[in-house]
Amino acid sequence: MSDNSKSVHQFKVKLINGTEKNLSDYKNKNLLIVNIASACGFAPQLKELQQLREELKSENFEILAFPSNDFGRQEPLEGEAINSFCELNYGVQFPVFEKIMVRGEQAHPLFKFLGDKKLNGKLTSTPRWNFHKYLVNKKGEVVDYFFPFTKPLSTKVKKKIQRLG
Repeated sequence: MSDNSKSVHQFKVKLINGTEKNLSDYKNKNLLIVNIASACGFAPQLKELQQLREELKSENFEILAFPSNDFGRQEPLEGEAINSFCELNYGVQFPVFEKIMVRGEQAHPLFKFLGDKKLNGKLTSTPRWNFHKYLVNKKGEVVDYFFPFTKPLSTKVKKKIQRLG
């Protein structure tokens, strides 16, 4: 039995529609957890994230998107408007969660965990901008991260995900 305190599977989060979701529902899936913002210059990465999901869906892979207004106030939308933006503009079909804070004292516990080696046991990397990506293995352990400028379809990202098996 793995130590759940070092796993994202310990967290509950709310989908954009307000439904609570246990991240333990994603056991046995590799995850890319991303903080997103609709008005960010990196927003076109939503399309690449969707393409990445489609390319790797047979490999037990999922993307989890968390809208955040922490950087440059680039997420002016709320609730269903965020979901509509993602679907209509970029064809997003992966789960989009409620808008949260991803850095600082008010950061959501999931993002505090993702960004702090004392909590996750692996690495320290707090988001410094929108579209910071955390790679999580099937056990829910943080294994790597990618800065916002790293494109989701880059060889680097794909290889790291595929190496997780």
